[in-house]
Amino acid sequence: MKAQTFIQECKAELEKVQWPTREEVINSTIVVLITVVIFSVFLSLADQFFINLLKWFWRLGA
Repeated sequence: MKAQTFIQECKAELEKVQWPTREEVINSTIVVLITVVIFSVFLSLADQFFINLLKWFWRLGA
């Protein structure tokens, strides 16, 4: 009996959820993809900068 009550309550709660529209999902996905690309480029450039900086320091010590 408890399992049946649980399932009924879950169904009732899911009916209260306001699901996003297709347009909202597409727009959110685009924002996430653009953000990921921007951060990936930034981290790649920062990584290259620090690698070159370390190489320059190592050349000074050699």
